[in-house]
Amino acid sequence: MKKNNFIYLIIFALAVITISEMIGFQSISLGGISIGLLPLVFAIMITMVLGLNFLRKGFWKKVYSKGNIEFAGKYLILIMLPLMARYGADVAPKIGEILQIGAIFLVQELGNLGTVIIGLPVALLIGLRREAIGATLGIGREGELAYISEKYTLDSKEGRGVLSLYIIGTLFGTIFFSIFAPILLSLGFRIEALAMASGVGSGSMMSASSASLVAQVPEQESTILAYASASQLLTSFLGTFTMVFLAAPLQQFLYRIFTRGDKNEKHAKLAA
Repeated sequence: MKKNNFIYLIIFALAVITISEMIGFQSISLGGISIGLLPLVFAIMITMVLGLNFLRKGFWKKVYSKGNIEFAGKYLILIMLPLMARYGADVAPKIGEILQIGAIFLVQELGNLGTVIIGLPVALLIGLRREAIGATLGIGREGELAYISEKYTLDSKEGRGVLSLYIIGTLFGTIFFSIFAPILLSLGFRIEALAMASGVGSGSMMSASSASLVAQVPEQESTILAYASASQLLTSFLGTFTMVFLAAPLQQFLYRIFTRGDKNEKHAKLAA
């Protein structure tokens, strides 16, 4: 990676962060539902638009150079570490209350297998092959990104699958959670249950969901943030073991069954 191109990348990243933070959290009201748009969503949208092929000229070509793209993908996981520290700070004040219902947090981890059981067949049905390995191992967040990166590299078809899901989840996942959580609240679901369900392993989705819930029930802000953060922490921790020891082997087994006899997969091998 050229030094000058790396400097351009840093300048560009700081500019995008500044603009996104200036835009700030935006809430759009649709009837009785509030859709929350985080600064992260605006940052992703800006970088996606400016990264279009026909715009990659001059300065932008240097920013989106192959070296910069590989560097950003390789060290993306490090950016998430301060976010994990923030989760811990939100959990601490409610730790006693959270420990009393700890078993429920454990049960929800079984939901991580849904992306393999449901998502893999659908992905193969619409024509994906090796990309489906990265796209359906989980919801495509930091844990799956790190696992696929280490096992297959982000330049592989599996890597493209998980990266695609990461971007899609950041853009549309946050919007979906912003809408879905208030709808369930209006149907009578308990605020604690919805706050726990917000922690699916995605910082952006958890933030969008919990922010929408806080907008609906502001007097329970501390409870919502504590439960959502605890769930997020547990999902990030236990979800890793669920992914490695349950989801990945199950995915390999199902992938072999569904692609049996597929000529395009005749010479393909899944890593042990």
